[in-house]
Amino acid sequence: MTEQRTVQFRVFRYKQGRERPWYDTFDVTVTPRTTVLEALQFIRRVHDPSLMLRHSCHHASCGTCGMRINGQERLACITRVHDIAGERVTVEPLANLPIIGDLVVDMKAFYAKFTPMAMPLIRHSEFLPEAEPPEGVDTYTRLENCIECGLCVSVCPVAASDPLYLGPAALAAAWRVVQEPRGQNVPEILAQVDTAHGCWRCHIAMECSAVCPSHVDPGAAIMALRGTLIRQHLPWRRKQQGGDAHEPR
Repeated sequence: MTEQRTVQFRVFRYKQGRERPWYDTFDVTVTPRTTVLEALQFIRRVHDPSLMLRHSCHHASCGTCGMRINGQERLACITRVHDIAGERVTVEPLANLPIIGDLVVDMKAFYAKFTPMAMPLIRHSEFLPEAEPPEGVDTYTRLENCIECGLCVSVCPVAASDPLYLGPAALAAAWRVVQEPRGQNVPEILAQVDTAHGCWRCHIAMECSAVCPSHVDPGAAIMALRGTLIRQHLPWRRKQQGGDAHEPR
């Protein structure tokens, strides 16, 4: 017989026109396989049809159900309630993005920072190097890892204080273009991130890499951008100082 238990969900609520947000609580019966997204859908279906949340694929491919669950940025569709400690689950919208209503945030500013990067959607596969592609196929390809869920921006301490910061997702996209230009203008991309609000603004907290559900590792991408820019600028600076650009100082 499937083990069931009742869990209390404490859900962040906000409606435009209301002076301030609040929390509602709901009791939900769950099994070991129940996800947070399924529980929230049950709440909306049975308890409160006005609850606003965003979802689509239910298998961590679309990134639309990103939220904070007990203070941790997660995808609700793959977070099982039984894996969360305690008998209460607090669900809140992503941080550092404007709230539209309840658990839904406005992603327009997030997507806008991707636009200059012109991120290619297809990339070479880095997995199973021993695999042999079928006849007529030169190499395996796969979709870009980033699912644009916004978890990295929500957890980023710099994004919380600097709205002009490009953010870990956009910077990781820039590094992907540097790695695989596919016709893109790499010097232009590097110039866009080589600013006070670009890769130099990062405080190296690495929280973005810790919460990324697709293993993009944006923190490492930002460090790689810095390394590339340092190597690019160093010969110029030595030349300005009268040194030899080919000899270490």
